[in-house]
Amino acid sequence: MPSHPNRGKSTRPGRNPTPAEIKTARESVGLSQARAAEVVFVATRTWEDWESEIVDRRMGPGLWQLFCIKVGLPDPYSG
Repeated sequence: MPSHPNRGKSTRPGRNPTPAEIKTARESVGLSQARAAEVVFVATRTWEDWESEIVDRRMGPGLWQLFCIKVGLPDPYSG
């Protein structure tokens, strides 16, 4: 799938956030994992996996951007 922002030679800035970035962002706005999951319409377990250093499941760039915008954090991909 070469048109995906994390594959191929795309120059779009999308990238998967690290588990530490996700946790720091969530905590900075005072949300529990359950509430943060509700913000982007995923299961709490999915959010827990995204914050886990052990589980190899990453939040996609689109959901990362959506979360940041919805909770009032700066858009992670605006230059």
